[in-house]
Amino acid sequence: MATNVTIKEKVGRTADQVWDSQDLANLLPPASAKIAEFFFVDTTPFQDKYFTDPGEHTYDWRGVMPREHYLSSLLEDLDLSLKESNAIWKIVVGHHTLKSAGHHGSTVELVNRLLPILQANNVDLYINGHDHCLEHISSSDSPIQFLTSGGGSKAWKGDIQWWDPNELKFYYDDQGFMALKLTNADVEITFYDIFGKILHQWGASKSLHHYIK
Repeated sequence: MATNVTIKEKVGRTADQVWDSQDLANLLPPASAKIAEFFFVDTTPFQDKYFTDPGEHTYDWRGVMPREHYLSSLLEDLDLSLKESNAIWKIVVGHHTLKSAGHHGSTVELVNRLLPILQANNVDLYINGHDHCLEHISSSDSPIQFLTSGGGSKAWKGDIQWWDPNELKFYYDDQGFMALKLTNADVEITFYDIFGKILHQWGASKSLHHYIK
């Protein structure tokens, strides 16, 4: 519950009206609302090449086969969980990229099957690793921000792919990390290098009216 809030009794509609307790309750987040909810997705089984051309890699698919049943169930569960969530900020986390200008690039299977669910459920952020870089891509057709924080090792590949400069907000082919700060109204993302120097920041706010039902 909010503190340091003065509540005055409303005695009529005037040009200088004050808020009563019901007005305030309509503006504040519901008591049951979470500030944020994180949804972790097993993205590995979506990759076709891991099944058709694994190369020298060996994968243990116990619990995953039959693959299509596993993926369909995963997507249905995620869709339902996102729909039931009353969190102010919905954040989905997966290992593999959805959108990336890095070495691995975008994961087509996730773009085709996962992204529509995120868009339909008003997800705010998708956070991934896989590409060994730091990266922030926005979207021209949804408010989702795509964030890559994979700068822990194997950096300096130097093979950035072309991306629409209106969407590619930041790319760093070096080591570093990302920090995320959330409140019930604001989100702030900060990318740092290994020495703690700020490289890139982005923020967004949600109006209190977001909570009015």
